[in-house]
Amino acid sequence: MITRFRPFANSREMRQGLVIGFHALIFLNYAFAVYYDYTYTIVPHNVTRVHGAFGGKFKFLTFWDAILQAVFFLICFLNDLVGTNAVNPKKPPFTRKLKDYFHASLGFPIAMFVGVTFWALMLVDRELVLPKALDPYFPWWLNHLMHTMIVITTTIEMIIAPRQYPKRSRSLGILAIFMLTYLVWIHVIYYKSGVWVYPVFEVLTPPLRIVFFLVLLTFCTILYFAGEALNNLIWGNEHTKHKKSHAKSK
Repeated sequence: MITRFRPFANSREMRQGLVIGFHALIFLNYAFAVYYDYTYTIVPHNVTRVHGAFGGKFKFLTFWDAILQAVFFLICFLNDLVGTNAVNPKKPPFTRKLKDYFHASLGFPIAMFVGVTFWALMLVDRELVLPKALDPYFPWWLNHLMHTMIVITTTIEMIIAPRQYPKRSRSLGILAIFMLTYLVWIHVIYYKSGVWVYPVFEVLTPPLRIVFFLVLLTFCTILYFAGEALNNLIWGNEHTKHKKSHAKSK
């Protein structure tokens, strides 16, 4: 009995396999980054005051984001296995809903925020975010993993897998709560230790600091809309085609 060759089915299976492999690899990538940073990047107290201050590694938004990315790509991997990557699933399973909410509200905007603000401040003056004194303790590959790859991997994820953006009010609410929580947290750290997490805050007067915080929160909100626009640019036609085909089949 001759089995017919099904190139399109094989192509879909190969594509899905690559997506699963990508999600698994990137999850392990960020899980290792979090583990290595927490375990091995120990900065002596006499090098910088901030690293020995209250809060440990959890002082830094970069560390928070690395954890977020590890959790997000784990959710992506689980969705590949037990959920769906369909463009417009009629009844999306829990893993797909969780993935879509996580990407829209935290995964994309926080990754972009950390990457863009870090490198922008590095171009202005690296001492504001990553002093040269830290180079012997914070390896260059970990720096790029946590400040460069986060932008690349979240963009690739948006290209290779579709998502349905949830209601803006809910997603922006989650994003606002996260950013305000971190803002309160860095003030708690300052209250407990007398040290600002990032040196840039030390050179700003209180009024300028407030303006700086507002600008950062606004920028993070803009990044949310940028993610939504990019998703529509990449997957908008596919969503439209799917809706039209579904309407014809009725």
